[in-house]
Amino acid sequence: MRRARGGWELPISEDQLGRLTREMAQAHHEALPAMREETASFTERLRALAPARRGGRPVGEDHLGARTAGPGPADAGRRRFLLGAGGLGAALLLTGCTSAGTDEKGASPPSRPSDMLPPRAAADTVMYTAHLRFVALSAALENQAVGAYGSILAAAGAEKFGAVPPAVSTFVTMAMAHHIDHAKAWNAALTDAHKPAVTDVPLSNQRAITSALDRLSSVDDAAKLALQLEDQAAQTYLFASYDGKSAAGIETAATIAPVEAMHVSILRFILGQDPVPDAFLPEDMAATPSLLTV
Repeated sequence: MRRARGGWELPISEDQLGRLTREMAQAHHEALPAMREETASFTERLRALAPARRGGRPVGEDHLGARTAGPGPADAGRRRFLLGAGGLGAALLLTGCTSAGTDEKGASPPSRPSDMLPPRAAADTVMYTAHLRFVALSAALENQAVGAYGSILAAAGAEKFGAVPPAVSTFVTMAMAHHIDHAKAWNAALTDAHKPAVTDVPLSNQRAITSALDRLSSVDDAAKLALQLEDQAAQTYLFASYDGKSAAGIETAATIAPVEAMHVSILRFILGQDPVPDAFLPEDMAATPSLLTV
């Protein structure tokens, strides 16, 4: 195999990467019906809450459907979900590639999950409020990933990275398609709630991501940036899945999180890293609704 720019080589075989990508695609395909069903249920939940609103916020609930009074779910409950959401990623260990590596992130990570509440503002100054603010955030994150993967494919096509293994391009194309589907699901919830779909990337970190994309010069750099975005998405959905009390909202996030976790694991394989470095998926990169600029 010809070396990519900077002497980079795919740490696993193209056959292995191709098999992992096919398994990822199958998992996404199997999750689609449930994802669409739960998104529809989420929309119905939002409609049911509408009469209880007071001052633009559902009475007694925060933006994810979590009750404002009383303690949150126990840490043990969080970890039980992690075992389910991380199971698909852990299955990727079948390739036997466990070389170590460290993450290098091209932009500053967003705030920690403890800052998940959106900034205080009057209801008429924010386009998306209450539960819909998280939905809009999710759609924006998906759009951000779609744009990043599209830019990476364009740069690879222009030979900016040197020789790129076809299996890597196939993975990028497939992952981008998954994010397109996820964005459609979240936007369906917005439009069903009579709110505009999020068709761009109204996120305060987008300028940093765009700048990082412009600086990419190798497959390794591109994979590291993609990993940063995938980690952000997977951890955001994980946090939402146990932070909320709305069953439909939890299940919507939970149907998407495992596929995002598979994206993360495969990118770690591409980088020659341990695909599952931690027993439990962390939350330090989970995006916050305050990241939204609309």
